[in-house]
Amino acid sequence: MTRSSHAAVRAQQRCIPPLIEQWLDQFGEEKYDGNGGILLYFSRASIRAMERAFGRAPVRKMTEYLDAYKVESSHDGRVLTIGHRTKRLKCR
Repeated sequence: MTRSSHAAVRAQQRCIPPLIEQWLDQFGEEKYDGNGGILLYFSRASIRAMERAFGRAPVRKMTEYLDAYKVESSHDGRVLTIGHRTKRLKCR
């Protein structure tokens, strides 16, 4: 997984630790954004899967980061940006 320089700067500015990026890769739900990107985010189901894998206490400690998202390129898998969701995702 390679990151663009923009994604590296945004992860640092938004204080998103590398562990959260790993969890997004392992447990995050994927949604295509329609512009050549794949949005990875935590849903209720993915949070429950993390609780089964790691236990409830470690996941609870990281709740401030569970609104994180990551956008990857659908062409080469490169991470384009990382951030915190401020609005609800509309799933169709």
